[in-house]
Amino acid sequence: MLFYFYFRMFDVPKITGIISARNAKTIGFQFPEGLKRQAPALAKEVEAKTGALVIISGDPCYGACDIDDALLDMVDVLFHFGHSRISDDDRIVFMEYYHDVDVDRAVASALPLLGQKVGVVTTVQHIHKLDDIAKILTDAGREPVISKGDSRITYPGQVLGCNFSAVPAGVDSFLFVGSGNFHPMGMRLAHKVPVVAADPFTGEARLVDVEKIMKQRYAVMAKAMDAKKWGIIVGMKSGQQRLALAKRLKDIAGDAVLISIKEISPDRLLNFKVDAYVSTACPRIAIDDAGRFPAPVLTPVEFEMVKGLRSWEDLALDEIAGD
Repeated sequence: MLFYFYFRMFDVPKITGIISARNAKTIGFQFPEGLKRQAPALAKEVEAKTGALVIISGDPCYGACDIDDALLDMVDVLFHFGHSRISDDDRIVFMEYYHDVDVDRAVASALPLLGQKVGVVTTVQHIHKLDDIAKILTDAGREPVISKGDSRITYPGQVLGCNFSAVPAGVDSFLFVGSGNFHPMGMRLAHKVPVVAADPFTGEARLVDVEKIMKQRYAVMAKAMDAKKWGIIVGMKSGQQRLALAKRLKDIAGDAVLISIKEISPDRLLNFKVDAYVSTACPRIAIDDAGRFPAPVLTPVEFEMVKGLRSWEDLALDEIAGD
């Protein structure tokens, strides 16, 4: 029964229907890390039903912007699981994945921490619960506000790690429903409004504190203040390529080189003799592995602060925006 539940979540009839309609013979599957263990069983099921060959991407996948381009060139259609669409390439089929976990307890825990007018956001895994969340807030006398984002955002109220365009303005607090700290931390830094993170898996809620991460980022920027030679990293993943931004930052830096990298890691930066880096790829890279890099790695926002183009009070997460 559990096996069948997983396949219902992955909508096998939709997958096989697309394969049949496109007369596809070779299929690619790409999963985020948390879903990879389900890949082999799903691949066998789809192969048995369609006769197509399924190739599973074994490379890391961190979001909808992280498409396995090499695999995409080998297959007739690539099914990308767990994220909503941000690419217009019709060879890619985005298969969203929803958690059916109850959000009521987590939202109820958040109520004492929230103001009157509440901006509500969540990730795609819980986006189908957005109406339930809004109703709980309304019944408790709060005013929920849900906004539409830019072209990278599929649903009103949806937040990505690199895009907070659906975060509404004019509210006195934000409610983020989901797990992890990166999304609510980014919201707090971007909008300077109290953020309450409600985790539906634990039922707990907390006010997001960004003091620790701010101290860490200021320390990294301080190390880069005397940098003379800069490496400007151009992300080569399809949803993270910002060459125009990298060129602009190179002009600001003066003594700088452009470096293209697909998988950015400390080891891959060891051989470049520069004093500091700026990453124009996913903003999480500079932050999550900050202590492991051989030289300071800044986001574009932080680089502009170091160069005096922004105030040191303007610290915010770098965002990759759409139209």
